[in-house]
Amino acid sequence: MSRPAFHAAPGAADLPLDDIPEVLAQGGDWDEVLAEIEKLTSERIVVNLGPVHPSTHGVLRLILELDGEKVRETRVDTGYLHTGIEKNMEYRTWTQGVAYCTRMDYVAPFFQEAAYCLGVEKLLGITDDVPERASMIRVVMMELCRIASHLVAIGSTGNEMGATTIMTIAFRGREEILRVFERVTGLRMNHEYIRPGGVIQDIGEGTTGYIRERLRGVRRDIGELQDILQENPIFKKRLCDVAVMPLSALMALGHTGPGVRAAGLPLDLRKTQPYCGYEDYEFDVPTRDQSDVYNRTMVRFDECYESMRIVWQALERLDACEGAPTMVSDPQIAWPARLSVASDGQGNSPDHVREIMGESMESLIHHFKLVTEGFHVPAGQVYQTVEHAKGILGVHLVSDGGTRPFRAHFRDPSFANLQSLAMMTEGGQLADVVVSLAAIDPVLGGVDR
Repeated sequence: MSRPAFHAAPGAADLPLDDIPEVLAQGGDWDEVLAEIEKLTSERIVVNLGPVHPSTHGVLRLILELDGEKVRETRVDTGYLHTGIEKNMEYRTWTQGVAYCTRMDYVAPFFQEAAYCLGVEKLLGITDDVPERASMIRVVMMELCRIASHLVAIGSTGNEMGATTIMTIAFRGREEILRVFERVTGLRMNHEYIRPGGVIQDIGEGTTGYIRERLRGVRRDIGELQDILQENPIFKKRLCDVAVMPLSALMALGHTGPGVRAAGLPLDLRKTQPYCGYEDYEFDVPTRDQSDVYNRTMVRFDECYESMRIVWQALERLDACEGAPTMVSDPQIAWPARLSVASDGQGNSPDHVREIMGESMESLIHHFKLVTEGFHVPAGQVYQTVEHAKGILGVHLVSDGGTRPFRAHFRDPSFANLQSLAMMTEGGQLADVVVSLAAIDPVLGGVDR
């Protein structure tokens, strides 16, 4: 075997061959070196994403265990926005409970109001007595709320990928819907508009035309968003085949809403267990063939169009029954005041104020007792579900026969859907975690309650 050549030091050429020193280049024990490299590269890093982070949809903490850029384990830590809503409802009357539950998912408040009031009406045994016009108004408010919630989901997904324009267009469309809410209820959020027995007041003269006008702007903005995103190669490359979940896993983890429908299952309580007269409306349940981030986003687009179909039908029916009652006739249950929204967004009906303050002592006493003490609900329990924008929302109410709930508990879809996040993200890239979270679209007010 020939001796390897090497460059001698300066002056070595002048030395006799036997006097040139041999140099042995040694790198140590290679087994030990390789073992150390393996140890260093397999070392995992724990990263906290949140709880104070602009992309965690509120106050959510994700504990991520990373191997380089790959997520090995995801743990979801909730409770940072806990406000004790369910417990506080036990110390308020059945009607006052609406003021608490509407603040849970503050992006889609009407669903909590509707589910809670439907449950109270079941306990009272007055489900069939709720005026048809009140149910129509509830449908309009919920479907507009669904569109507004989906626009926030789509806009925040774009914003979290650096596309701020997507968020601004989405929030421009949502603003049109909030204007409708403000005209009808006097408030942009936390409405307390749906009450046991109906709604607190009618929508007002000319409101159906106003809603149609605003819907045209919403339709324009949804179409613009879809034109930008649907076939955008950057958008598709970023979202397609990311956070893929099989239908079996989604069902096992209690996931509902757009994520399940993206997997191909047309699960929608408006069709399978209709309420508020949904069985009388024509609409489809959009589905896709794979539940990844892209298809969940596209399902939300499709659902916005279906919600607009429902709203247009409901508006026609509202025009046909203008002036009909919007609250049950039972004076022991019906909220006595008929609000008249003034320019400042507040105010009782002047006729009601005049009667209770200057004409009828009996009306004043009845108003005072019903507002402060509330009405008695027969002992029993009920579980009521509605199709929330984010999935199935359930409310379990227990009554001991008093004027307050003995127990109120909500099955919030954001909370249930968050169980899927670990399976969606583990084994994927760190950069896909926020995108996967955006596809679930949780609102932490509903998660923590």
